[in-house]
Amino acid sequence: MSRAPQPAEAASFPRSPCPLASTLDLVGDKWTLLVVRDLCFGKRLFREFAESAEGIPSNILAERLKRLERAGLIEKRPYQTSPVRYEYRLTAKGRDLLPALRALAEWGNKHIPGTWPLPGVDGGRG
Repeated sequence: MSRAPQPAEAASFPRSPCPLASTLDLVGDKWTLLVVRDLCFGKRLFREFAESAEGIPSNILAERLKRLERAGLIEKRPYQTSPVRYEYRLTAKGRDLLPALRALAEWGNKHIPGTWPLPGVDGGRG
């Protein structure tokens, strides 16, 4: 006798089906949310991300962009054909992270002295 799949059986989870753990498995490393932040601030090109003040190494940046694309949080589009170069944009799924980014930034402003206010975020639609 078969039964309907339970939520935990619907997908493969690295740690558990806890929504917080699952989200952290995707975006909880040292760099990923900073890439999303930069997309919100209008960065689109690999070199623009690489120039961020945090100094993400290029191999890690390339891997994070691929991971975000595989997860459907960003899309890449060619902007040059010879050689092929891409620009990156948040998808609707990626833009859904913006309230979480705002909440983390607000917490940082409240509890970590010397942090700068998060500028207005356009949602990476530009």
